[in-house]
Amino acid sequence: METLVSICVGVGLSAACGFRVFVPLFAMSMASLAGHLTLSPGFEWIGTYPALAAFAIATCLEIAGYYIPWVDNLLDTIATPAAIVAGTIVTASVVSGMSPFLKWALAVIAGGGVAGTVQVATGVTRGASTVTTAGIGNPLVATMELGGAMALSVLAIALPVIAGIVVLGLLYYGVMKIIEKHGGTSPHVRASEKSPG
Repeated sequence: METLVSICVGVGLSAACGFRVFVPLFAMSMASLAGHLTLSPGFEWIGTYPALAAFAIATCLEIAGYYIPWVDNLLDTIATPAAIVAGTIVTASVVSGMSPFLKWALAVIAGGGVAGTVQVATGVTRGASTVTTAGIGNPLVATMELGGAMALSVLAIALPVIAGIVVLGLLYYGVMKIIEKHGGTSPHVRASEKSPG
């Protein structure tokens, strides 16, 4: 049971990395220092004051960058691989009770995969906002993403199983957004096209 909970924590934090790379790491560092999160051996450095300071600065810079028109789209290009790496690291840093091979396989596939899917979906949403509003709507998108990163980070640490369920919903939404962007249609659209009237 403890292993399942730790996986939910890792996957929840990984999804948060898809919204903002450094917000979950900052939350993890604070939670670890406060004694609310146990880190796996080898990742104790995340729960140190120098790491907390570094994550705080990186978080502020990342948040500010997403409120600058067109810079936000550039950040999305950089953020995709960074989110995958961060998602892998946060999952590996909290998962316990399994062999190193299984832990890293899970971290790469679940952690990195979830973070990457969420990040690509947010990039698609931001791109659509840029095209339809000439970038004027992007601050609203950035605020929603920041809220998602913060809420998921707290939820993953406080209520990991609920966070896992939320992540499943996010994955479904993200996959549908990616399919629509690449010329496909979601099952909902196909169903509505078939229905009469």
